Amino acid sequence: MDEVVALRVRPEPTRVPLLAKGFRPFFLLAAAWAAVAVPLWLGVLGGHVAVGAYAAPAFWHAHEMVFGFATAVVAGFLLTAAGNWTHRETATGLPLLGLALLWVAGRVALLVSSSLPPVLVAAINLAFIPALALAVGRVVFAAKSRRNYAFVLVLAALWTAQLVVHLDALGLAPGGQRNGTLAGVDLLILLVLVVGGRVIPMFTRNATGAVVRHVRPLDAAAIASVAALAILDAAGATGRLPAAVAGAAALLSAGRALRWGGTKAVGEPLLWVLHLGYAWVPIGLALRALSAFVPAIAPSLATHALTVGALGTITLGMMVRVALGHTGRALRSTSPTTIAFVSISLAALARLLAPLSGPAAWLPSLHLAGTLWALAFVLYLVSIGPMLLRTRADGRPG
Repeated sequence: MDEVVALRVRPEPTRVPLLAKGFRPFFLLAAAWAAVAVPLWLGVLGGHVAVGAYAAPAFWHAHEMVFGFATAVVAGFLLTAAGNWTHRETATGLPLLGLALLWVAGRVALLVSSSLPPVLVAAINLAFIPALALAVGRVVFAAKSRRNYAFVLVLAALWTAQLVVHLDALGLAPGGQRNGTLAGVDLLILLVLVVGGRVIPMFTRNATGAVVRHVRPLDAAAIASVAALAILDAAGATGRLPAAVAGAAALLSAGRALRWGGTKAVGEPLLWVLHLGYAWVPIGLALRALSAFVPAIAPSLATHALTVGALGTITLGMMVRVALGHTGRALRSTSPTTIAFVSISLAALARLLAPLSGPAAWLPSLHLAGTLWALAFVLYLVSIGPMLLRTRADGRPG
């Protein structure tokens, strides 16, 4: 993103560095929530913690990972990137603070939902994505940045998926929690395919000199297949059709990455973490396809390969890279961030192995995965968090 989002936009003056660019508050919030929400979920599973009465505990966990944590990362990326794509600022200062507080309000509303009317809980949570889409869309459409219109459309689709989830919680759309959550994951993976296809090969080429190549029809087919999967999941399709689409998407998404210079990235943590995060996409999609034919492969394996593996790993890698580049620091991974990358990778592996570990080891395996996940984001907060609170090291705005 540092190469894509060139520093060409001079933000509105603000005395608070945290509010100078969208990545600052939202990456900080995303990391903090990732480090807190998963241990909370483990407490729920152990019967030690309650998370409100709005819906079943599993609803809270799924919603907060997809529409809480991941959406905050998306917000930080798009608010920063869209301003530089269009040479127009999206949100800084008080407007950015308002967006951040709106996101926080959604997290709090679910935690204290026992004390609030259910409709109010839904309304608070459903307010953030439209506000984000407005902040991004107004500059993208005003600048006629047609290449980036799709990001606003994906935000609209993501909000629709969240709406279906909440309608289910309100008793108005049975099955909406499953359909909306799966569609939400698909849409986030769609963003990974689009953004990853733009930046991963470019970062690799710029850092290593590797010869990379884009096969445009293959790129388009991979993106289209995941978009089709999102539509099928939103419609509640089950059985062999979505499995076949997932299988095709796995092959296409893997095939397009073969010429991205992944072997050249092995020695550089800021590169291999992105390649590894992307690799979880075809793995998760392949597991999704196989789960329809192999009873031993639970659908949850695919879900967690795509969420903990792909989304967790690639977002952490991008959050480190963007923070370093956009606070005027060298693009070098330190020991804490490298350990964080390893930790998130091990968390994904441990989460996938948990269902296979047997009843006695299932909960301990989940605790291991959750601890490794939380450790990765705590390390981010400790090593990168202070940079987000300070002015740029090179004295430039942003």
